[in-house]
Amino acid sequence: MPIKIILADDHKIVRQGLRTMLEKEADIEVLGEADDGRMAVRLARELSPQVVIMDVGMPDLNGIEATRQVLAECPGVKVIGLSMHSDRRFVMNMLKAGASGYLLKDSAFEELATAIRMVLTNKIYLSTEIANVVIKDYLQGGGDESVFSVLSPREREVLQLMAEGKSSRQIADHLNISIKTVETHRMQIMHKLQIFSVAELTKYAIREGLSSLD
Repeated sequence: MPIKIILADDHKIVRQGLRTMLEKEADIEVLGEADDGRMAVRLARELSPQVVIMDVGMPDLNGIEATRQVLAECPGVKVIGLSMHSDRRFVMNMLKAGASGYLLKDSAFEELATAIRMVLTNKIYLSTEIANVVIKDYLQGGGDESVFSVLSPREREVLQLMAEGKSSRQIADHLNISIKTVETHRMQIMHKLQIFSVAELTKYAIREGLSSLD
């Protein structure tokens, strides 16, 4: 039986390149593709893959949050993070969300098939540069707070959508909640972070990996 895979990346050319490479492997089958985190969660629920290749920086719902949701709904699935970023915040938050691997995009084509097979044996796969980041974080204690320890899951979703320029009404419609609830979340976010302008909140969301400049 082939290993069943879902690819989640908001860049079509990256998905196509990964798919072409993976389909050359006799024991790997790509079930579907997602261009944002919310679609990745839905496809994982509907298609029951064994592995999800998850871009960390995606619109609507970022890869870190999507990983948490995928693993909450489909506990047996393995997630491999894929990113251009080797920043420790991205790496550590992805691993804390439950990812079984983390690769940089410039090494993905050479390493991805190996990583897929390894995580299915319940091992962690990290590209060399990422392993160094994890070791340094461990040695330094990794004690600083991140957005994932300060804000609730819903507050993080609202903050990402705010950073992507959506209005309170658009956020309310998107998340199926009331505008009043969105405004309550907005106030709680500002209070918890002690950041009181949308511009500064946007910078914070990008720095913490909730959103990107793409």
